[in-house]
Amino acid sequence: MTPPSRPRGRPRDPVAQAQREDELLEAATKVFAEHGFRQTDVQWIADALCIGKGTVYRCFPSKEALFLAAVDRGMRQLTAAVAAGIEGVEDPVAMIAVCVRCYLAFFDAHPEVLELLIQERAEFKDRSKPTFFVHRDAHLDPWRVLVAGLIRDGRVRPMKVDTVLDVLNQTLYGTIFTDHFVQRRRSFASRADEILDVVFHGILTEPCS
Repeated sequence: MTPPSRPRGRPRDPVAQAQREDELLEAATKVFAEHGFRQTDVQWIADALCIGKGTVYRCFPSKEALFLAAVDRGMRQLTAAVAAGIEGVEDPVAMIAVCVRCYLAFFDAHPEVLELLIQERAEFKDRSKPTFFVHRDAHLDPWRVLVAGLIRDGRVRPMKVDTVLDVLNQTLYGTIFTDHFVQRRRSFASRADEILDVVFHGILTEPCS
């Protein structure tokens, strides 16, 4: 009986594979952000890592797949940054404040991720939901519980939980894009202070009738 043939070459190391893919996505993020999706040649990304173009395509089957994976990586990094920031924070109000600061700090530190979000909206208009909103919606439930608890405890006035989250999300989302387009040079800390002041304290000196 002929023994079964063995696959040639070394078996793939999943840890090494994951590291290689992360390196590719980091390089791709920088190249796409600088040159744009349409203008970018995948060879430029390979050159940045001193590897062959074929290696890139073995990890990601197309330029589109590589681009969208880079956007997804950016959103996972944002989620991780917020999670790290709120770790150990027990007060729900303080947790919201830390989240706002971490969110703005992330995009201050990673403008290339924001550039990819802009390109995704421009180049992939047929997608049912942009990557940013896929990740946002996937992580809303814990924040719903948090806000509902604040309302139940009387720390937030009675209102729809999703209204609170929608307003806060839209404020942050609008802030990062507006600051990017007009090239504001204010620190993320000052922007966070303004947002938190309005959200937590409102703008009226007395309730409107």
